[in-house]
Amino acid sequence: MINEKVRKELISILNKGLELEHAARIQYLAHAELIKGDNAEKIVERLKEIASDEQKHENVFRNLIGNYLNGEPSMKMAETFRAQEKKEIFEINIKGEKNAIDYYKKLYQKIWDYRKELQYEFETFEHEIGHIIIDEQEHVAELTVLLGL
Repeated sequence: MINEKVRKELISILNKGLELEHAARIQYLAHAELIKGDNAEKIVERLKEIASDEQKHENVFRNLIGNYLNGEPSMKMAETFRAQEKKEIFEINIKGEKNAIDYYKKLYQKIWDYRKELQYEFETFEHEIGHIIIDEQEHVAELTVLLGL
């Protein structure tokens, strides 16, 4: 049984991650509709694929919160940021991805810190959060390449 204080803390920090992912998905979908000009079709396709990745991350957070911690997943959304031009869209989303990576690395460390309390959950938490970090790092790399177009 997970210590109640640890359980509540993890639910809180996982819910913030869920809110970040929800906002990122909505932002990518909105930005995809604004892309025009050269390479627009491929860029729109990639932004929508990244939005799909963010939705998968949302599902991971909901699963960890609801099924592993018996908590209530947040229905809120973190702040989103408007952009109009391709360059601005890429820059805003790169910044958002880097902020998410920084937050998830702190979350990852917290999971390691609580590994003894997460006797029957640790490996799942560690794997899932680690995988999300890798995906977000991939998004930064891809968006950086697109920014160079």
